[in-house]
Amino acid sequence: MEAGPRDTDRDAPDTQHLAGRLSPDGPDELDVAPEVEVELRPARRLRIWQLAPIVVLAAVGSLMFAFPLAFEFGGGGAVVAMLGLLISCCAAGWGMMAARRVGHTWPGLPARGSSERPDWRVATLYVAVCVVLVALAVWRVARLR
Repeated sequence: MEAGPRDTDRDAPDTQHLAGRLSPDGPDELDVAPEVEVELRPARRLRIWQLAPIVVLAAVGSLMFAFPLAFEFGGGGAVVAMLGLLISCCAAGWGMMAARRVGHTWPGLPARGSSERPDWRVATLYVAVCVVLVALAVWRVARLR
């Protein structure tokens, strides 16, 4: 006695295989639909609990940096401004690290894990912008003294 289902088409010699039916060696090649890959995992995004501390620290650091520079609170203004700049830079770094963890990249730079090399012009532009911003901040704080 056989344990599996019986092939009734093979038992009846006068029947022919219709389209979509199984042949003795598997499905017909013409009837196979193309395979479609579907991503089952949800898209990785920054959640609000990841963004909230970064945004709060950036806002506090920016205010600490901006108010002493705008209103010049005597001799301690430069120290408070530099501390605010430090907090703002830390928040920016945390934000970049969190974005990188979920797969975001800077425009013009390759994705994490890819074999592509970054474009040197884009990297030079990012470095130049950072150098200019740091130079302006240090120059402004130095003028407070």
